[in-house]
Amino acid sequence: MKVKLTAKMSRREGVNLDGREKIDRILNKRPYIPGEHGPNNRARLTDYAKQLREKQKCKRIYGLTEKQFRNLFEESAKKRGDSGSVFVTLLESRLDNVIFRAGFAKTRAMARQYVGHAMFDVNGKKMNIPSYRVKEGDVIRVRANKQNKGPWKQLEETVKNHDLPSWIATDPKEMTIKVTGGPSEEELKKQPFDIKLIVEFYSR
Repeated sequence: MKVKLTAKMSRREGVNLDGREKIDRILNKRPYIPGEHGPNNRARLTDYAKQLREKQKCKRIYGLTEKQFRNLFEESAKKRGDSGSVFVTLLESRLDNVIFRAGFAKTRAMARQYVGHAMFDVNGKKMNIPSYRVKEGDVIRVRANKQNKGPWKQLEETVKNHDLPSWIATDPKEMTIKVTGGPSEEELKKQPFDIKLIVEFYSR
């Protein structure tokens, strides 16, 4: 099931959910929640409502369904370590997210579409599963028969000024992405959502 992000969703969460410049313009013009009372809404949120909003924000940023999101959280809760950090690491390790983080796609939705159309190999094998979980040492490459088509013709120019996370390395000429590790604690904390509130939501 595809999760389509809209400008209203971004306004509701108060953050650009997919990175499009168009959404930034809308948020700057209307920096309040949608609806008749949006500009003057001063209602105080309950603790539950705050937790729910953060959960919805995170889920929409990564483009997951409710079931996918809950299942991933339950998996993270079973692993050793801080469940919040583990959860965000699992989200970040999705193939579609890595392609987005590498600058090979402008949005996560676009990255999911590319993966679904089998435009990438992972370690030399065709991969069309956006939720595929990458690991350290994995090499993701635009498939040879796709490299002279569509968005890949201008890849070097596209990624030239892209700000890469510490755990990803790219070679635009070879059209490859290498996973060199995992997100640092600092990077995990810089997410546009409060993971503690999400943990609290599922711990009720």
